[in-house]
Amino acid sequence: MNVGERRLPTARVLTIAGSDSGGGAGIQADLKTLLAFGVHGMSALTAITAQNSVGVQGWWPLPDEAVRAQVRSVVDDIGVDAVKTGMLGTASTTRLVAELLAELPDEVPVVVDPVCASKHGDALIADDAVAALRDELLPVATVITPNLPEASLLAGRDGSPRELAEVLLGFGPAWVLIKGGHAEGDPIDQLYGADGTAKAFAAARSNNRHSHGTGCTLASAIASRLGWGDDVVSAVAAAKEYITGAVAAGFPLGAGIGPTDHLWRLRRHL
Repeated sequence: MNVGERRLPTARVLTIAGSDSGGGAGIQADLKTLLAFGVHGMSALTAITAQNSVGVQGWWPLPDEAVRAQVRSVVDDIGVDAVKTGMLGTASTTRLVAELLAELPDEVPVVVDPVCASKHGDALIADDAVAALRDELLPVATVITPNLPEASLLAGRDGSPRELAEVLLGFGPAWVLIKGGHAEGDPIDQLYGADGTAKAFAAARSNNRHSHGTGCTLASAIASRLGWGDDVVSAVAAAKEYITGAVAAGFPLGAGIGPTDHLWRLRRHL
């Protein structure tokens, strides 16, 4: 696989995720975020959703051979500096993606956003895929970015962020970032490393309901900075600052929950 030396004026980041037809989350949010960080974004589509501001009306997985072909096409020719995964949908696709990522050199960071449900609570993963996500994908991850419900689901128990992170680190990722958006008060994201590092990233909660795509956006921002060569703590700090601004600038779109604004930094120049 082609990883290669940095000869380009940009980092190369591959997102492996599902499509959001409404454009607020999924592959669409990933690519917008990568561009906002000056990254050349590439994509491997895992599923198609019929989705808008009020919910997910349906989703359909792509054949595994299509997912494999997309990943190999990108990695074997263009190369990657980092990879981000989002909605994988089925156990079969999850196992396949884990297999493909395990073939990458150790120096290529992998950010796993364990997408289990949409902002509206609609399931985006088959029941039998949770075990594959936990047992096969987490061991090849550099950073995983679950929210509290996802962390509890993967850990098989409830608990504090630290307790859940300790369980999840036992499955093999180097870092666990427990997102705090589902907790009361200001959102505090808590990062735990297999080396014992623990660091909190706090921000004031925005009084804005239009926050569709926050998880995809945060994970893609982390992958962007890792692709540029940042260490994990620095990458998470930069991503936290970006998502905080994007949520504050989220805007109404359709009849339900609108998206975060991936261009919030550029609006002042438009």
